[in-house]
Amino acid sequence: MLTSFERQAGILRQRRELLRCGGGLVVAATGWPSALEGATDRTTGQARSCILVYLLGGPPHLDMLDLKPEAPQEVRGPFAPIATNVPGVQICELLPRLAKNADKFALIRSVSHPNSNHTPMIYYTLTGRPTAQPLVDNDIRPPQRSDFPHVGSVLAKFKAAPSSLPGYIALPELAIRSSSKGEFKRARSPLRGGAAGFLGTRFDPLTVNGEPGTREAIPALALPDRVSSDRLDSRAALLSLLDQPARSVAARAMHEFQQQAVLLTGAANRDTLPAFSLDDEPAELRDRYGRHRFGQTMLLARRLAEAGVPMVSIHFNEMTVCDGWDTHSKNFDALKSELLPMVDQSLSALLEDLDQRGRLDETLVVCLGEFGRTPKINGNAGRDHWGDCGSALLAGGGIRGGQVLGASDRIGAYPVSDKVDPVDIHATLYHCLGLEPDCKIHDELQRPWEISTGRVLTRLL
Repeated sequence: MLTSFERQAGILRQRRELLRCGGGLVVAATGWPSALEGATDRTTGQARSCILVYLLGGPPHLDMLDLKPEAPQEVRGPFAPIATNVPGVQICELLPRLAKNADKFALIRSVSHPNSNHTPMIYYTLTGRPTAQPLVDNDIRPPQRSDFPHVGSVLAKFKAAPSSLPGYIALPELAIRSSSKGEFKRARSPLRGGAAGFLGTRFDPLTVNGEPGTREAIPALALPDRVSSDRLDSRAALLSLLDQPARSVAARAMHEFQQQAVLLTGAANRDTLPAFSLDDEPAELRDRYGRHRFGQTMLLARRLAEAGVPMVSIHFNEMTVCDGWDTHSKNFDALKSELLPMVDQSLSALLEDLDQRGRLDETLVVCLGEFGRTPKINGNAGRDHWGDCGSALLAGGGIRGGQVLGASDRIGAYPVSDKVDPVDIHATLYHCLGLEPDCKIHDELQRPWEISTGRVLTRLL
């Protein structure tokens, strides 16, 4: 048990670290964190928000962003590369709209980490820390309070958010699907790596698991039966009078949860709801993003980033042909009929929309998965897990578009230049949003942790 003195010392250390990293934490009346004005020591990037497009399952780099047309037939696959609007840069022929926007994004073709297991790599690529059993691929326990936090939770702790919105919103929560008699459905429990871990409930994501743009998609925004928002606010005022200082971790967590619930369902909710609605978006723009769930989710992400939410993450794998991006079989059928056309349409729409609205420089867009896929095509016309090489796409938020960092070998198996670990992408993400990788956060035992163990990819900036 920590003594009172130790707890106080830990609080002071955290306050000093918040100021050093360029932001402070104020518990506002709403219960969400906001940044202290003028605390700019060591800030660098100027981005306000990050949109993380996480292709859950492992996107096949050889069929998307790093084609090898000269490789043997069992490696290269049926798709041809096409030129982009950046001389010398080619991507898959099924990504024509992205090809026309290559000057807006940077490609990394040398993402590598020596692990090809889903759940440990999902955790690693979203938190930057390994699991206790990195070679075990069936750890589907729900998030633990001892977990290292998702990058969105770290941003929510340090970056200002509107008073009526949380700092980290997940569209939807991090979860895998399981197959049953040929039908795929979402897992009952979210995966580890998608929540705030030891940072506490205040920095957990608000999850939007239903149809984008509808109130029903966000159960947290629903009022209790027969309770108006004014009545709920009165209850909150009464609760605050009865509250005693929280003396245990459990009590503090319950208090934070109550604050969040009041914020999302009380009077402040009148200002919150419009950010989640797509009703006032032009029909033509909604068509451009795609009238499928992925496209409308991307449009919602743009609205939330524009409203000032520091992290909007899209953990998306709800497709029909395969189990998301885990294309062990029918890889090319799934890519051609569904996966690549959707990414091409929606991701290019997001980049164009942000650019046209003058928001691309202040909004970092990161697109990646937990790993790449094998160079050799298997007997089921699929590709298997491959952590040794993959690709990622970064745009906006201080990233210089129209460039490629790193290269893989002739069959896309291993990096041959500028090897990039996923934690380097985290470090760059934080840098673009004004935080340095050596900023500290503290767990419940007041132990300090750097927010990232990676290095900033300065060549992209």
